[in-house]
Amino acid sequence: MLFVADLLLMLLDLFYSILSAVVQTFFRPRLKCIDGELCLITGAGGALGRLFALEFAKEGAHLVLWDCNEAANEQTAELARETGVKVYTYTVDLSRRQHIYETAEKVRLDVGDVTILVNNAGVVAGRRLLECPDELLERTLLVNCHALFWMTKAFLPQMKVRNHGHIVTIASALGLFSTACVEDYCASKFGAVGFHESLTHELRVENLNAIKTTLVCPYIVDTGMFEGCEIRKELRGLIPPLDPLYTVKQSMNAILGEQQMICIPRLMYIPFLTRALLPWDANVATYRFMGGDKCMMPFIKNVERKAAQSHIKTL
Repeated sequence: MLFVADLLLMLLDLFYSILSAVVQTFFRPRLKCIDGELCLITGAGGALGRLFALEFAKEGAHLVLWDCNEAANEQTAELARETGVKVYTYTVDLSRRQHIYETAEKVRLDVGDVTILVNNAGVVAGRRLLECPDELLERTLLVNCHALFWMTKAFLPQMKVRNHGHIVTIASALGLFSTACVEDYCASKFGAVGFHESLTHELRVENLNAIKTTLVCPYIVDTGMFEGCEIRKELRGLIPPLDPLYTVKQSMNAILGEQQMICIPRLMYIPFLTRALLPWDANVATYRFMGGDKCMMPFIKNVERKAAQSHIKTL
């Protein structure tokens, strides 16, 4: 009898969840106020990180900016300070676990408890697997995936004490389905997606429902990170590289609307679903038709060419 009751409750929850998602698709959800919150953004010196910092600053959140590039991080800070919020900068190497822990402790002493954590930093080796130095492969996994563990262990305990906070993972569409020649990046983003989903389940199990999570999975963003990447030319107008500001604004709507996951653009839900539903060979046929199986080849060649030119200059 208990099983039947639980089954009926599950079906009601299922129906309500689907209906709620449909409503939110057509009607903008109510956005929460984050004025006065303390928001930490990793990779704040990069294109997306800088835009996230400015958008959070517009909402009144005070900022803690982390980046390995001190100069770029300070540039972001100066722009954010123009909005009137408090901004604190730290130079951090996210590939070093101990450095993360030490800097996190410094943030707690200098500023206080972080209530919004935006794991935005990301890198890619840009080399074919068998030609890529192990150190570059390891760095991609350390920054894009392992750092999520250390960041969460550093800042989640304070969120748990207050049952208040928001953890954002900027992953990628390549964390939902893969392509050739970027094994390090795909592996790290699949790991990021798995980590984020498992963490979300854990918070629910512990009834910490006031600690929110948002997973962001954008298509390739036009920041130069994957310069040269392109799908079949007849389809490029349908799925062009994303404008960085558009990506960040869509992400902010999801974060402030406490949406658990967003794919940008919505078309990215289709390959995510087909990957799970269709046979492997059917997905391969679709990828080949779209040029998705070889879309990273021009990007890899660009990186190799630049590396060769740099080597020649040093001779």
